[in-house]
Amino acid sequence: MRIFKRKIERQIEDKIGKNKVLLIMGTRRVGKTVLIQEIKSKFNGESLLLNTEDFDVQEILKNRTVANYKKLIGKATLLILDEAQVIDEIGAILKLMIDSMPGLTIIATGSSSFDLLNKAGDPLTGRQYQFHLYPLAQLEIGEDENYAETVQHLDERLIFGSYPEVFQFSTYQEKSVYLQQLVQSYLLKDILAYDGIRNSDKIIRLLRLIAFQTGREVSYTELGTQLGMSKNTVENYLDLLSRVFIIHRLPAYSTNPRKEISKGSKWYFYDNGIRNAIINDFRLPALRNDMGSLWENYLLAERIKKNAYQEKNVQYYFWRNYNQQEVDLIELTNGEINGFEFKFTTDKKTKVPPAFSAFYKDASYTVISKSNYLDWIL
Repeated sequence: MRIFKRKIERQIEDKIGKNKVLLIMGTRRVGKTVLIQEIKSKFNGESLLLNTEDFDVQEILKNRTVANYKKLIGKATLLILDEAQVIDEIGAILKLMIDSMPGLTIIATGSSSFDLLNKAGDPLTGRQYQFHLYPLAQLEIGEDENYAETVQHLDERLIFGSYPEVFQFSTYQEKSVYLQQLVQSYLLKDILAYDGIRNSDKIIRLLRLIAFQTGREVSYTELGTQLGMSKNTVENYLDLLSRVFIIHRLPAYSTNPRKEISKGSKWYFYDNGIRNAIINDFRLPALRNDMGSLWENYLLAERIKKNAYQEKNVQYYFWRNYNQQEVDLIELTNGEINGFEFKFTTDKKTKVPPAFSAFYKDASYTVISKSNYLDWIL
């Protein structure tokens, strides 16, 4: 099995020994279990790894006493709880453990921020560090391949994405079957496990609509009309989908609401392979008419991974005015505004939108194409 070195491994290891709870979040099959096993294998002291989806483990953790937890943990100074969001009142449990055992570090993984943060958040104020493990970033994959291989594999990355297990399969058919099973067996089940989610078919239809509108501004009212649900329900479902790390929102950037869109939203997938599995379309680029959307989705996801793993504090937006001038991505960092335009083909020169340069005279503007994208995501 091909194992990749994950960029946040060192960041997590640096926090061990500080008597904190280290929360690692990300979708199922993104590599959280492999990561924590790797961290455990390198840890010099005594450690304990528990799978909290095991009913026996759940029963032990229900007895919320210091004596019970000390007996469970023993001499271990590193406790690892995999898929911790399944435990009721996990935040209070982690707080009791970390407060009563000064030499302890706890690593807790979860496939849903909706559960893990809601259950762990308030009790752990000041006691936690949060990490997001994404599908493999090109800067992680690139350590195992040369430049020519990276360029050669671009088409596959755009279609099949970068979930770790995708790289274990040699044929396109195997990759597509795996991704379809991943969506049906893990990702959608995580969503539909929540209380109050009764419209499973509409959740799936909503995801399909978002997939077809990748890179375009969406109207919650129009989505609601197509799905037969209210605008508020659409927004709630999209929020849920973002909390299980399938999609993420790109809001509009504006300092002049009279001339610029200020309340618009675009939605993107964290992984191209998941997006294509949702619409069951794994055709290669030469046969597709949505390469602009796939290119934009891929670049944005890779940029988010890069900045997160390099611990950069970046806010992401798109920009558009009422005259339909637009910038695909705005990065706001320490007051600096950097605009980016994504072009899969570069047949003609792309110029900065005049209104954008007029409004934001100190902002940079860069076109990201196949000729320079690696410098931008590595």
